Amino acid sequence: MDDEIFDRILSRLEHSVPAPAPGCLHAFPGALNLPLDLLPVPLERLRPAAVLVPIVRDPEGPRVLLTQRNAHLRHHGGQISFPGGGAEPEDADAAWTALRESEEELGLPPRQVQVAGYLDPHVTVSGFCITPVVGLLPHAVTLRPDPAEVAEIFEVPLGFLLDPANHQRRTATVQGRELVYHAIAYGPWNIWGATAAMIVNLAEKLRLATPDSGHG
Repeated sequence: MDDEIFDRILSRLEHSVPAPAPGCLHAFPGALNLPLDLLPVPLERLRPAAVLVPIVRDPEGPRVLLTQRNAHLRHHGGQISFPGGGAEPEDADAAWTALRESEEELGLPPRQVQVAGYLDPHVTVSGFCITPVVGLLPHAVTLRPDPAEVAEIFEVPLGFLLDPANHQRRTATVQGRELVYHAIAYGPWNIWGATAAMIVNLAEKLRLATPDSGHG
């Protein structure tokens, strides 16, 4: 079954492409998850960024690696996130941004990551347009997290994250408006916002929902 899951990931994402920058949302209109007037900058000035969605080939079942960011970080401090960050001029593409940032944050060697493809871009209130890059990791990979950026690393079973029964929709008030966002609770962890939205997007693309759910 695990091999079937990885085969499905590779086949479903085989022809996916990263969002072009800076006009990423024109190619992926569904990625605009915020009202335009709540963005801190115009669309064309959103900063390109990328994160790695790392799926570990665990013998006991595939697991997704997540981090808790240090509370003092400027952007999204203390939140649960995927490793990643803003693109640099020398980055060849979104995949390299995600791999470079993952090596800086986690000590994850890029050669250990099999890039499977891309999820839909996601815009944040901090002014980033994020391209999620799905990568497959070997079980035996050794990580050396940077304590200045990463407070903790943990893993969640992929099946748990793909199950729509574990996907919640919550509301928050931003500048006087009520906005809906995704959330996933796992043990002591509260995965929400952009990270949860990317996980839901992965589930939708893979359509690995529970048999009686009727949707992905």
